[in-house]
Amino acid sequence: MQRNGIALTARRGRAGALLVALCLIGVGVAAATAAPHTEPTATAATRAEPTPASATPRASAAAAADSSAALPAGRGQDALAALAALRVHDSPSTSGYQRDLFGYRAVDLDRNGCDTRNDILRRDLHDVMVKPGTHDCVVLSGTLADPYSGTTIAFTRGTSTSNDVQIDHVVALADAWASGAAAWDPTTRFRLGNDPLNLLAVSGPLNTQKSDGNAAQWLPPNAAYRCAYVARQVGVKYTYGLTVTTAERTAMAGVLAGCPHQPLPAGSTLPVPTAG
Repeated sequence: MQRNGIALTARRGRAGALLVALCLIGVGVAAATAAPHTEPTATAATRAEPTPASATPRASAAAAADSSAALPAGRGQDALAALAALRVHDSPSTSGYQRDLFGYRAVDLDRNGCDTRNDILRRDLHDVMVKPGTHDCVVLSGTLADPYSGTTIAFTRGTSTSNDVQIDHVVALADAWASGAAAWDPTTRFRLGNDPLNLLAVSGPLNTQKSDGNAAQWLPPNAAYRCAYVARQVGVKYTYGLTVTTAERTAMAGVLAGCPHQPLPAGSTLPVPTAG
């Protein structure tokens, strides 16, 4: 019992030290720039969730070594450790951004003959009904346990109803552009634009409300989902080597302070733990 208590105290100490480090990093970056910025349960779908293909800028051990903070010893699986490795850039620009440059729904990454929106609807909705003659692709109806509102939404395909459920890019495409994707080749941008890691079926009105906001500008009204939401944003940014602003990083650290061992979502590149 004494040994277990010591281990628990050590784990809590590491989590607390990491949070302090994040705060100090944020203060340091802000000072430098001042002188001159619950995961939805995968439902029984007709097909398995596509596995994201590896992308050119996806994080590697070398990229982690170049990040703005060293990973703490013994950590490497959770969102807080990955957040510590994200580089800070406080002068993001959306100049030249066009949504079409990410090819959302224009490519079929898993080559299953179905567009990205319907892939995600089948993954995230319950009680899915598909249109006959579409090779189990086009979703006609289903039920969404919306992670952003915490409510249940009945989805029916149609001109006036389809937008009740939208597919959100958790790291907004404009934010991705401003935090590194502007320099990517088209293939890599298409990959991010259709990567299931960065996509969730959510309430249409809340997706519209979020717009291009990052974690410092918008969080889901459903407070119970914020840890998973921020962990997914961190997972996407770490996996693709995207940057964060000081304000964004501070907001992310604030959310993760309440869940210091929140895991990264499946499909993320995991930080490489340092030797303890």
